[in-house]
Amino acid sequence: MSSSILPSSSLPLIASQVRAYFAPVNRSTGTPTLFDPAVNSAWNTGAPPSPWIDLGYITEFTRTSESTLLDVYTGVPSTLQIQAKQKIAASVAFRFASWSKLAMALASGSQHMNVVAPVSSASAAIASGAKGIAAVALQSSSTGTLLYPSLSMPSIQAGSLVVVDVDYTTQTGFVGSAVSGGYVPNVAAVGSDPDYVRRISFNISRVAALTSDGGFLLASPLLAGAPAASMKMQPVLGFVDREGGSFFQEWSALFLYEGVQGDKLFLHYPRLQASQGSSESIVGIASALDMVSPLGRYVALPIVDGNDNEQCVCYRTYIPAAVAGA
Repeated sequence: MSSSILPSSSLPLIASQVRAYFAPVNRSTGTPTLFDPAVNSAWNTGAPPSPWIDLGYITEFTRTSESTLLDVYTGVPSTLQIQAKQKIAASVAFRFASWSKLAMALASGSQHMNVVAPVSSASAAIASGAKGIAAVALQSSSTGTLLYPSLSMPSIQAGSLVVVDVDYTTQTGFVGSAVSGGYVPNVAAVGSDPDYVRRISFNISRVAALTSDGGFLLASPLLAGAPAASMKMQPVLGFVDREGGSFFQEWSALFLYEGVQGDKLFLHYPRLQASQGSSESIVGIASALDMVSPLGRYVALPIVDGNDNEQCVCYRTYIPAAVAGA
């Protein structure tokens, strides 16, 4: 009896989990963050290049091609003569493994907001968060990982969340540093609230420690890098999203199957928008204990490929393992 040997150039892809990465889309220009397989395929999966953000592992990942073909028949008897693309479409769905600001934002169909620490417990109630305490300017020595406020901020301690962004000063259109977190159609829509940009900002981090010279050492770098001179800081209690609103989240996405033999399969969606409102999945894990996870469902939007000007919604790239043949 002879045994067949799998050619080294045809190794199966064996992977246990899917890892997800997201990056901002420039909403004003519609420009996504592109994953270039010629440049980025060898990146450190635990430390992706900026501006990609590592979301970690996800579960129940499914992707669906919803593109359809048009068959053109002519003649007698009728025979197929031409095939053409009638519709280009794709969708993605998955369950997040944990809760975070990014996970909530991605799973939300509208604005995702920071719950800014309130002026007092007697502040007028607003369902998405009451008026926040006064924002404090930063010294010019502040960096993307170390903040020096211009005034003492005893309300911020190690473990606190902080948001750093500009005041709202009548800007209209997409707002938010590094990531567009909201859209302002007119000044009256947000009541000229000076904190509005910080409410929707993704330029947020947790304070890891206080320094001896009055600074705040951050646990992770700010997405927008070193703060601009016009930026201010406020403490944040948590995050809130809502069912409703006219804003659509849009992100560039990359999903990775990392094979145990060293091969990689990348699924790149340059533009993904949420196709549903916020929802959760409840999974029983023990008696009287349930795990609640955010769910995300998305529709892919097209881009024009720079090599041949074709419209595309998804790219699939396979990088063979080093042990594979040519």
